[in-house]
Amino acid sequence: MSRRLRPLPLAACATLLALAIGACSSVPQLQTLSPARISEIVAGGDRTAADRTNDLRRKPEQMLAFIGLRPGMVALDVSAAGGYTTELLARAIGPGGAVFGQSPPRDPNRAPVAPAAPEGNSAPSATPAPPPPPPAAGPPRTSAMALAARAERLRDANVTAAAMVAVSQPFENPVPAALASNGLDLVTLMFNYHDLGFMGVDRAQMNRALFQALKPGGLYVIADHSGRTGTGISESGTLHRIEEAFLRREVEAAGFRLVAEGQFLRNPNDPRDKNTPDPPMPKDEFVLKFVKP
Repeated sequence: MSRRLRPLPLAACATLLALAIGACSSVPQLQTLSPARISEIVAGGDRTAADRTNDLRRKPEQMLAFIGLRPGMVALDVSAAGGYTTELLARAIGPGGAVFGQSPPRDPNRAPVAPAAPEGNSAPSATPAPPPPPPAAGPPRTSAMALAARAERLRDANVTAAAMVAVSQPFENPVPAALASNGLDLVTLMFNYHDLGFMGVDRAQMNRALFQALKPGGLYVIADHSGRTGTGISESGTLHRIEEAFLRREVEAAGFRLVAEGQFLRNPNDPRDKNTPDPPMPKDEFVLKFVKP
């Protein structure tokens, strides 16, 4: 008999937030995770088949190593959606820390802003993939529901992980109030910065809020699909790409400093002129790590 999963009530979230902050404030700065520990996390036998399929294009071992995760961190995963990255962060950070998964609240009186074209396949192959299953009947599943299901699965499997807390706040104000000033060690935004263009988000305000929320030395890691030189964010709703230099200028304008560039998702053969590359090949993708000085 299946159990209906509900997000934690507001009072419980507030209590969890206070406990997480108190626990994390007393945790000494530990070393980053070893490659062996990262491999163990990714190979976890309780991880879902869908997440393992996603691993093929997302390369989580390289991503987690590039981020430089430490046990006990307080992290915010912006645009958490189904929680693929949120769960990986929670596993890596462990029970001494906390991971907050942000998604914007839904207005029941308005349809969500839709792109001009749905996002294509980031890693197409010559063999067509089977069509995705039809959506389940009933109201759409929220990000908070997805994170609650992930947290319950981790508990059932006796996996020690950081608390995962759903945050329903707009992109322009994405951080819980208790963490909004020097409360975070890490912010991630995976493959969705480009979407903020067609959604009409005030990205400058968002980046300023994230800068304010990070502690000095805190990290802001962004991955996205690379666009051609000069396109800026103009193809966000069509090709679902963003010009790397454009994104970097926006983030640096908030006060961040670029400290590392990940090359593990690059594909120099991608002409970057289509939503789904043709002939089939992985999209050229960049990963940038910024620091709050």
